[in-house]
Amino acid sequence: MIIIDSPSHDAYFNIALEEYLLYHYPTEDIFLLYINAPSIIVGKFQNTLAEINLDYVTENNIKVVRRMSGGGAVYHDLGNLNFSFHTLLGQNDFMDFSTFTEPVVKLLNGLNVPAKLEGRNDLLVDGKKFSGNAKLARNGKMIQHGTILFNSDMSVLGNALKINPLKYVDKAIKSNRARVINLIEYFPNEMTTDELKALLIDEMLETNEGATIYHLTTEDLNGVAKLIEEKYQTWDWNFGFSPKYNFKNAKKIPAGFIEVHLDVERGGTIEKAKIFGDFFASELIEALENKLIGIKHNEEEIAKVLNSIDVTDYFGKVTVDEILELFR
Repeated sequence: MIIIDSPSHDAYFNIALEEYLLYHYPTEDIFLLYINAPSIIVGKFQNTLAEINLDYVTENNIKVVRRMSGGGAVYHDLGNLNFSFHTLLGQNDFMDFSTFTEPVVKLLNGLNVPAKLEGRNDLLVDGKKFSGNAKLARNGKMIQHGTILFNSDMSVLGNALKINPLKYVDKAIKSNRARVINLIEYFPNEMTTDELKALLIDEMLETNEGATIYHLTTEDLNGVAKLIEEKYQTWDWNFGFSPKYNFKNAKKIPAGFIEVHLDVERGGTIEKAKIFGDFFASELIEALENKLIGIKHNEEEIAKVLNSIDVTDYFGKVTVDEILELFR
């Protein structure tokens, strides 16, 4: 087994690193640890926009990244430790989450924290969740990765994942908003996330014969950078990969009440747009609706459309920013 302590707090880097290792180290058993700066990591099959508070995420510069595995959306920050096991497919039962959560449970139990695996894939302490785990199988390997809430900012967590349930109707997997807890509450003496990470690395070195620390090479770093550029920092992957959904939003502004309905195809393309309200317009609203069809449900592309016209012709005395808010 090789143990990798990621040199980066960038969520794009660390999620891309998991895929890079999957394809470039196909026979190695790997234990990867990383800590991300504020970010939301969504499951592969989720509708990203239905999982996040987009305004809050944008205002607070929180990165949004889609991972390779299924499951629900999670919030990461510097108080959250993430671990990832890579093994050959077939060595372990795919639905068995206990094997790769056992080192975490063992370490915490040794520190007098009553952690245990409950349900299918969650680690709990005193009935509250501090770790969720997800899996994927690909390229002859299996990855199980999980989070450890240690000293995360719970107020940001709640705000970043808070969404308006009236905006979206879709068949994507919604995240289970479980009761969660920070493990820092169980440590009377101050401990940092990095110190917990170091203890977990020591645990893996002691319990896995032949385990060694591996440092990423320049070739590795360049490979990860390429994946980030081509996939993990793109709107098409992080947002556009979402399944088909219906979007609805309404707002009262001085020009009147305006309501927007969108049918969005898989890939994030607007298939149908309808705009309702009690505003007054000198131009047919159908003309604007038609301009929206075929573009991405993406603030940048919608802004281009709105900036290409005089929005006051369609809604009266309004600004582009006021109308743009209706599409978030």
